[in-house]
Amino acid sequence: MKRTNCRTTSKATQQRAKKLAAGVVLMMGLALHASAKDGAPIPTSPPGTVVDRPLVATSLVQKSGRARHWLQVGVASWYGTRFQGRATAGGERFDMYGMTCAHRTLPLGTWLRVTNLKNHRTAFVRVNDRGPVLEGRIVDLSFAAAQALGLSGIGKVRLEAVEQSDPELLSAVMAQLQEPVSLISLAQ
Repeated sequence: MKRTNCRTTSKATQQRAKKLAAGVVLMMGLALHASAKDGAPIPTSPPGTVVDRPLVATSLVQKSGRARHWLQVGVASWYGTRFQGRATAGGERFDMYGMTCAHRTLPLGTWLRVTNLKNHRTAFVRVNDRGPVLEGRIVDLSFAAAQALGLSGIGKVRLEAVEQSDPELLSAVMAQLQEPVSLISLAQ
């Protein structure tokens, strides 16, 4: 019986294997990207996460007319220079200096109050992307949002959905922009 050594495979076979592997990785990436854009919720909540049903535009108001309180607690991370200028799931360009975040299930455009549970700093961010990709994380913050929260690397945070008419949100956005903001510009 003839013995074959792995090193004796032809370079053409090795190149075909590399191209096949690259194609598989590309297809998986496209599938992940497509699933992130279709808005389908990804059913992954780490143990200990407090979730009061995923937020949808129609579920913000109960029958009584009062706003529901949605919150989630878990691990946050941040993303920056590697994604600067790339298109987000919402179609806009990612700006690592903007107060934005990526969340798996919340509708794009949702405003969140994010609180770092270690130092109790708070910041308001807008969901404009899908993610985080890594398991066990509930949100990916932009670099600026992570800096505002004093978050270096990863940290435990509380997310709370806020309405666009929330006075605290309006004053925080105006302070961040340092110019008057109309309610119309927030709704877009």
